[in-house]
Amino acid sequence: MDFGPDAKKEIAPARDAATVLLLRDGPGGFEVFMVKRSGLSDVLGEAHVFPGGKIDAADSSPAMLARVEGIDALDIGALGEDLPAARAAGMFVAAARETFEEAGVLLARGLKGDVSAARARLNAKEPFAEVLASIDARLDADALAPWVRWVTPTLLARRFDARFFLARAPADQIAVHDDYEATHSEWLTPRAAIARWQRDEIKLAPPTYMSLQHLALFESIGAAFADARARRPPVIQPVGFEVDGVRTLALPGDERHDLRQPAIPGPRRLRFDGARYVPV
Repeated sequence: MDFGPDAKKEIAPARDAATVLLLRDGPGGFEVFMVKRSGLSDVLGEAHVFPGGKIDAADSSPAMLARVEGIDALDIGALGEDLPAARAAGMFVAAARETFEEAGVLLARGLKGDVSAARARLNAKEPFAEVLASIDARLDADALAPWVRWVTPTLLARRFDARFFLARAPADQIAVHDDYEATHSEWLTPRAAIARWQRDEIKLAPPTYMSLQHLALFESIGAAFADARARRPPVIQPVGFEVDGVRTLALPGDERHDLRQPAIPGPRRLRFDGARYVPV
């Protein structure tokens, strides 16, 4: 999601997107998989992000939904949105597809073929449904837990309506970046990622930074999932304004935001310091 300085007068529509916080247990506590976007990317170039991207029409197609295990029992209401069933299911599909594209991890059941070759075919733009059929796999959408929803502020030219999901990384798969959209990847504890951002070693967009702050409150993956399963995802749309000429974002709970109740833990206001948004 782009929170850069490019603004426009007309409000641009927000493009549907899905983002996945892929989690695993580590020696210093649970970790989240992060990729560093290519500097050539027109969205968050060189920033550390979670795997994710835009939702495609094919994610909701009958052929694609036929490759989702337990599609009839999928809890699409967990998104907390009033959407047609196919479109809502497509959000889960997009989350799984982006995780496979950008992290090489397939949240699926079956997996009787060459998963690495299947990823290569997907990245070569072969339809996801056909890729799954080629290895006799069915998506495990229940592995994804809707967690939070970020909507880009209206003052920006490029806007996304991004649904963030939690997912536990399968123990028998190795996550690795695609070396195209992302040039580097690593597993980091939420606190370690924040510490590196504070030292100016990595770039984080506001939704990524706030998600890490939120994750850092949990002692285990199970606790994070319990939080996600116990509520509907809060919607966070920052409000942009200026204070003494400095660009500032108000989040729910801030006095400048329409929603006076905090939506997630963490700071209520972020200020642009010339290079990044930092907590006020």
